[in-house]
Amino acid sequence: MEWMYVGIVAFLFLLAAFDLWVGVSNDAVNFMNSAIGSKVAKFRTIVTVAAIGVFFGATLSDGMMDIARHGIFRPEEFVFGEVMIIFLAVMVTDVVLLDIFNTLGMPTSTTVSMVFELLGASFAFSMIKIASDSGTTDFGDYLNTDKALEVIMAIFVSVAIAFVVGSLIQYLARLVFTFNFKSKLKWKIGIFGGLGITAILYFMILKGLKHMAGIPQEALDFVNQHEGWVLLGSFVFFTLLMQLLYVLKVNVFRVIVLAGTFALATAFAGNDLVNFIGVPLAGWSSFLDFSASGATDPMAFTMDSLNESAQTPFYFLFAAGAIMVCALVLSKKAHNVTKTEVSLAHQGDGEELFGSSRVARSLVRWGNNVGQFLSNVTPEPVARFIDKRFAPPAEANENGASFDQVRASVNLIVSAMLIALGTSLKLPLSTTYVTFMVAMGTSLADRAWSRESAVFRITGVLTVIGGWFITAGVAFTACFFVALAMYYGGAVAILIIVAIGVYGLIHSQKRFRKKMQTEEGDLLFTQMMECKEQKDIVPMLTRHLDVHMGECLGRYAATLRDTTDALFEESLHRLRKNDIALHKNKRELKNLRRREVVALRRADASEVVRLITTFHLVHNSLQQMLYGLLRISEPAREHVDNHFTPIPEAKVERYVPLRNRLALLMEEGSRNLEAMRVTDNAAVIDQLKELHEEFSAFRKEIIIEIQTSDENLTAMTLLLHIVQETEQLLVETRLLLRSCCKFHELA
Repeated sequence: MEWMYVGIVAFLFLLAAFDLWVGVSNDAVNFMNSAIGSKVAKFRTIVTVAAIGVFFGATLSDGMMDIARHGIFRPEEFVFGEVMIIFLAVMVTDVVLLDIFNTLGMPTSTTVSMVFELLGASFAFSMIKIASDSGTTDFGDYLNTDKALEVIMAIFVSVAIAFVVGSLIQYLARLVFTFNFKSKLKWKIGIFGGLGITAILYFMILKGLKHMAGIPQEALDFVNQHEGWVLLGSFVFFTLLMQLLYVLKVNVFRVIVLAGTFALATAFAGNDLVNFIGVPLAGWSSFLDFSASGATDPMAFTMDSLNESAQTPFYFLFAAGAIMVCALVLSKKAHNVTKTEVSLAHQGDGEELFGSSRVARSLVRWGNNVGQFLSNVTPEPVARFIDKRFAPPAEANENGASFDQVRASVNLIVSAMLIALGTSLKLPLSTTYVTFMVAMGTSLADRAWSRESAVFRITGVLTVIGGWFITAGVAFTACFFVALAMYYGGAVAILIIVAIGVYGLIHSQKRFRKKMQTEEGDLLFTQMMECKEQKDIVPMLTRHLDVHMGECLGRYAATLRDTTDALFEESLHRLRKNDIALHKNKRELKNLRRREVVALRRADASEVVRLITTFHLVHNSLQQMLYGLLRISEPAREHVDNHFTPIPEAKVERYVPLRNRLALLMEEGSRNLEAMRVTDNAAVIDQLKELHEEFSAFRKEIIIEIQTSDENLTAMTLLLHIVQETEQLLVETRLLLRSCCKFHELA
């Protein structure tokens, strides 16, 4: 049986490499978003600074992996065979779970996932042991639930405190600097920079370096004993230094943001390394102890040795640091996760990644009422002063940044201060929760959440917070059942579950690549938002319109075929699937229109006046086509769901050829638009006109048959409805193609 445990250890290290990759991809959001969102430097520079910080933190970590060894369960109550299954179940679940969150672009906590996975697997074995002991023991004999309770409390504490404090400090910072901060720095920047660098340095020492190898204990003891004087001295020194840098024309905000990025990256790698390699190393240590003992029965050797703290060899730390750096530099999923937070925090118009929700609408309504009350009781001179300080700049943020360097600096300073304070007070504040909620609080204080975007932003924040709680529940439940399956299923079950995990990862990668290909097809929008020449906007918008109108037209043709075929075949599953897809398309179309309107606002006013009517005609036609498909899908689904009489076969045979001809013409129009052969659609428009006459004739036949024949009235009425909507779909297709041609002429 020893070969099986050798294989488990080897697989644990393989999963550790994957876990490092997906974990860094997820947690890159914690230390890179402020720099990315403010564009204080090139993306390559930001990644380089973060990568150095990550490698520095990983290689200097002392490797204290106690949470995996004895932080959740009591190892003296478990045997070698049990802890190895626990560790394997945790790693398989963790890698798959984090990869799912990365693919969805949702930041989550690696600490929460690992803690609750360990708790779930340990809980499963505790149940088995309690059952075998005939109730003489309880869960307290096997589990250390205090740690899990700490994590749960940390969620509430981190979310509330970070959001409120971030909002207040950003509000004060904006009052001091305004949005036109470059002309109002003078002496202020020195004090702000000194405070910021001191906070970041204190955070690094307290949170990032105190548990790292290579740092003399005497130095740490000195800092702890003279903490107040060290902070005061640092503040004075860095204040003078930042003021000097300002005099020398150095961008102090850029220094603060890059220093904060390095500090957070260092602390993340040094403190969270346990979340990625703690379990595999605990498994490795367990295997070495079992082998050294000379024991032959893995189900009889107790794991008392895991109660001892383990020192991680340097080569493990070095390898972990190298993998983390590679993940940070190469992982597109890391970029996907950062996109979520930047989108929720960006200033002004732009793409909204989330839709609306009832809770968000209620919160916005309540917030507007509170805001109106405060506005009524605020003296008018004070209100004018505040509005003046918060007046947005005449020009957009530099280089198309989502927010300015003032907010980026506040994000990093407040995050560092809160995490350092929480650490000193023994409060387990999560880096993920703090950095994200601070960013949301500062964006709210900066009035980035306008009435047009507030509902979408709050929905996004609630979605992310919900994801954190879901992480705990899913991690516990999934690992619980995985551990039970491995225990009762033995080697066969272990192989099957491992195979399923590997397949899940491969499948996830394929889905993500497909998703990224779709998103990368909209690079034109990014280019339009970053374009500084007004004359270049309209040609880019024209191309953007053609591509997306073509994509939608082709998609609608396929939907028409599939929906009507599902009706004729009485496939309720396909009808429900198409209905869900259409509602998703509705949200996407709304967002597409919003983005193109935002881009159009950047064009020359005279060009906009000339194009705006035709632009809206294009979108109106596309919207009516979507509504037409919904009006086909919903009654078709209801008809099949109620088991009503199918549409007569003869009528189906009469309708399908007409529908197929329409779908083919829609697809031809789609190809012409995507290939920028707009003039070729003149022939398509003529063919659609001819086909329209055939649809009209068929519609009249059905009306006559309803009045004169004894065919089932419900079925015939549905057929008439579908023919009418298909005919209207044809009309809107003609209008769309004609409007696209007109837009090209005007552009």
